[in-house]
Amino acid sequence: MDEKKEDKTKMEITRRGFVKGVAACAATAAMPIITPGVIRKSFAAKRDRILIGAPSPITGSAAAFGEPSKWMAKRVMNEVNKNGGIYVKEAGKKLPIEIKVIDVQSSPSKAAEMAVSLIQRHEVDLMCAFHSPPHVDPVTSVCEQFGMPCIAMDSPLDSFIASGPHKWAFQAFWTVSDDILPLFTKMWEEIPTNKNVGILFVNDPGAVPWHKAFNDYLPKKGFNVIDKGLFSPGNADFNGYIQAWKKADVEILTGNLDPPDFMNCWRQCYQMDFKPKIATIGRAILFPSVLEAMGQKLGEGLSSEIWWSPYHPYKSSLTGYSPKELCDAWVAETGRTWTQPIGYEYAAYETAVDVLKRTQSLDRETLRQTIAATDLDTIVGHIKFNDQNYCNTPVVGGQWVPGEKFPWDLQITSNYRHPEIPVTGEMFPLPL
Repeated sequence: MDEKKEDKTKMEITRRGFVKGVAACAATAAMPIITPGVIRKSFAAKRDRILIGAPSPITGSAAAFGEPSKWMAKRVMNEVNKNGGIYVKEAGKKLPIEIKVIDVQSSPSKAAEMAVSLIQRHEVDLMCAFHSPPHVDPVTSVCEQFGMPCIAMDSPLDSFIASGPHKWAFQAFWTVSDDILPLFTKMWEEIPTNKNVGILFVNDPGAVPWHKAFNDYLPKKGFNVIDKGLFSPGNADFNGYIQAWKKADVEILTGNLDPPDFMNCWRQCYQMDFKPKIATIGRAILFPSVLEAMGQKLGEGLSSEIWWSPYHPYKSSLTGYSPKELCDAWVAETGRTWTQPIGYEYAAYETAVDVLKRTQSLDRETLRQTIAATDLDTIVGHIKFNDQNYCNTPVVGGQWVPGEKFPWDLQITSNYRHPEIPVTGEMFPLPL
């Protein structure tokens, strides 16, 4: 093995082990408090509520993901508790739910630490985790160690599948290899290019699987990959990447990274007169706030995956809401435009409430078995976990255009594999 390949292999092994490592460290630090699996045997009769843990990135580089977290928790609690809550047989009555949202500060180690705290200190009955692998994978790892039922969403399934088998954690979303790659390349085929693709991936647990998958897949589809390697979070200078893309006449830019890093790189692209025809970016440009921060000239025409929108044809099993109705409620109460995590946060709680209603118990093993048997139509689509504890949900593709009511609107331009989701716009080259 040559030196470069050996270094790359060591890096990928380190990435694969990182999340489990931080989860194990957080769990070990908490061991003196309580032994995993030990539960208060008589608490159900004394309990006055059902407590759901919800670690979320409220601050830090991934804060755009957690923007709706507190709003959504409050909304779901109001909807469930207006009728007294959920019946729990051991308590002999309905108990209200309380959703405990805790900020993980966009940090994998903090996500693990807060998951342990929710289990040990707050004694939650059920965990919900969401918002990308750096924040979901540590939580699901902790839940596996402590025997805590966990419903996770809004995080690509690839790392979850690779780290299995799982007993206590269940996850619903899509995969990079089977869903994102075919979707992205299908979108790119709508615009004539030279098929030279520059890739930009941050060295974190969310992007490392993307980096490998894109390098493996794209050459097989006739694309030429220009790869300068992974960059460290918070990188300030992308000059080397941009010079390489210009030299290779790159017409397609793609990657996976947090919003601050992409904004930094994209501004430098503009300053250095690098103007690809297509820029399809995972994670970073999912949110209208990012486009607003960049300015209209830099945001128009950027494309990305779309996991959920007001146009999706689903409805909530909890309230009957359509995606549009939930988005309208968000806009009316916050004055801000809709954002994709709204749907998946709601779906996680919607699934949790369904599980609690069917279980009528707070026994962890009973809850685990009930999650495994979930067969539910939700606001993000159908949730039914397979024997590996995961479920695929739809993902389509789209592009940002200037909006009417708000500065930006995300239009669906490709419903590849999901014709039930309507196309609302046509793909066009970047106008830079």
